[in-house]
Amino acid sequence: MNVFEGGDGRFLEMTNGGTAVFVDVLVLAVSALAREPWDHRFAALLTLQDQSVMGRGAVGFALAELDWGDTQRERAAAKGFLLRVLDLALSRHRWEELTYEPARAEGHLRAYRALVEEFDPAGARSGAGSGAGVLPGPHEAARASCVRHRVLDGLPFWQGCVFCTAGV
Repeated sequence: MNVFEGGDGRFLEMTNGGTAVFVDVLVLAVSALAREPWDHRFAALLTLQDQSVMGRGAVGFALAELDWGDTQRERAAAKGFLLRVLDLALSRHRWEELTYEPARAEGHLRAYRALVEEFDPAGARSGAGSGAGVLPGPHEAARASCVRHRVLDGLPFWQGCVFCTAGV
């Protein structure tokens, strides 16, 4: 099972298939919205949830372990971005391009959105690169785009996006 932790001991646990779908629909959304450095770092974190590369049942992260920023403004911007990504995914952004029906994706997205909404980034381990082990650093941000799938790529971690590594 793959675990995405919120705060106060709450988490979203998903099967391997559910996680793959969750990551796919989030990558579609994050690729459309990423503009700021933190956005691209979060996109890189999503590429690291690719079970085709990382291994099945071996992905997930805790919101409290992300570097949300040093100031209240930075933390609010990062949380706002993540909520916008989830809202765009919930609107079924580009789901018609998937080669499968994303069963249970809406339920997982709603559950995760609730975790993010309730999470207070002020209590997270932020600043001075303390989240570098979980949230890729600025030099590892996902900035390259997969031309074939029109999403942010897994570079610099590996060649290809989550759809390329899955053989889509």
